[in-house]
Amino acid sequence: MIAHLIDGTYELFRQFYGRRRAGQGTDTPFGAVSGVLHSVLEMIEQGATHLGVATDHVIESFRNDLWPEYKTGDGVDPALLAQFHPLEEGLVALGVAVWPMTDLEADDALASAARIASQDDRVQQVCIWTPDKDLAQCVRGDRVVQVDRKSRKIRDAAGVREKFGVEPGLIPDFLALVGDSADGYPGMPGIGAVTAARLLNQYGPIEDFPATVLGDGRDRALLFKQLATLRTDAPLFRDVDELRWRGPTDDFAARAERLGDPRLLSRCTAIRETNHRRSAS
Repeated sequence: MIAHLIDGTYELFRQFYGRRRAGQGTDTPFGAVSGVLHSVLEMIEQGATHLGVATDHVIESFRNDLWPEYKTGDGVDPALLAQFHPLEEGLVALGVAVWPMTDLEADDALASAARIASQDDRVQQVCIWTPDKDLAQCVRGDRVVQVDRKSRKIRDAAGVREKFGVEPGLIPDFLALVGDSADGYPGMPGIGAVTAARLLNQYGPIEDFPATVLGDGRDRALLFKQLATLRTDAPLFRDVDELRWRGPTDDFAARAERLGDPRLLSRCTAIRETNHRRSAS
């Protein structure tokens, strides 16, 4: 089996701004939620059987205590923020495993789920559906890979090395040096991607750098590495079978109606009928 782990927060942003561009600025109250649910149904139509979606139930996390300038919900469009919790409710009604994160982030949930799923011998591959460079640290050979839905690229360990110039395990060090504007930390002055890759390939992780390389900036670099390092200890599930999609709950019809998208129900019903015919044959 293949375990599909989906970045629900990224997908919600992608759907929201994609629909806004297509509609020339016109919003529908739950359009992005419907878009994400249709994307998940499309994956199931194409053969996905085991899925889990990670979401940011709140945007702030423990990292905000470590670095006050870390990303917050400030500046996020209120029309987008209003769809975070309805997305989680819609996914639950669809019958998909959902991990709404509070103290941790959705990225931590994806990293934790990838660790748990990859330890199961029945799992042939773990696909993490997000282009977020943070998640590149979770890639392991071609067993745990990143999938970018927008570019349709699959990035294994060789792909991570090609893109960043370092092994997946050094991605937190790489981001600590170059910074991550999306997450709100600046990196180390004067160190760009090429220099960061050269230093990491020469010395290994930041902890092994000679004292003269970063000087007084070493402690700050280690703090940024802590921000960039994803947690893998979230107890999301015990058995990968908990990710198997078994169909929607009884509430899904009402949920689709509240979202104003009856096509969700008809599409879901068609999938169930197809699966039933396959199992009966």
